[in-house]
Amino acid sequence: MEAFLNNLFYGIYPYIALAVLAIGSIIRFDREPYSWRSGSSQLLRRRQLMWGSVLFHVGVLFIFFGHLVGLLTPIVLFDALGISHGAKQLLAIVAGGVAGVMAIVGATMLIHRRFFDPRVRKASNFSDNMVILLLWIQLALGLATIPLSAGHLDGSEMVKFMNWAQGIFTFRAGAADYIADVHPIFKAHLFLGLTILLIFPFTRLVHMLSAPVRYLWRGGYQIVRSRRSLSHG
Repeated sequence: MEAFLNNLFYGIYPYIALAVLAIGSIIRFDREPYSWRSGSSQLLRRRQLMWGSVLFHVGVLFIFFGHLVGLLTPIVLFDALGISHGAKQLLAIVAGGVAGVMAIVGATMLIHRRFFDPRVRKASNFSDNMVILLLWIQLALGLATIPLSAGHLDGSEMVKFMNWAQGIFTFRAGAADYIADVHPIFKAHLFLGLTILLIFPFTRLVHMLSAPVRYLWRGGYQIVRSRRSLSHG
């Protein structure tokens, strides 16, 4: 039974989550393009929103790309570069720990603002509240894995997750077997992460797929009114 559940949650569920993520996001963008944004309540408690949002987003983005590179980069490439599994594990603990603390502090500030400011709470909906709480729990689980990882500084546990993730993306049979014996906190962290991907297209998280990076290099503009328009104003 344990082997069956392990394969269900970490061998089959990842494909369900990724399929819903991809197909759901495409359908939402096609059918509800005007909902493809993050709702704004920035006029309410702006200082707390600014600090919480910056800490949360910087931390989460660092964690996301760290996981992406760390899990999906072929092990042979790290070996070819002379980066040992132990060094990679230590880097993940330190850098991931700093980013995780930043993100969870930011998330805590955003949750406090959302639930304890009557105006913000009134402007929020169930989906917004659920997402920020799930993300906080996910960050807490991620930080809880650090002491466990510190007990495996040879990088052996990290290699298991790398083999699992790369096995999933290459459709390798038995990928779930790589993490069958890891600590339950790691498994809870993975399962909740997959669940967040599953609900991703149905929440405000979709705005992450279309961050307005074009504004970084777009030239400024100025509204100019002619004398004629002023005389008729």
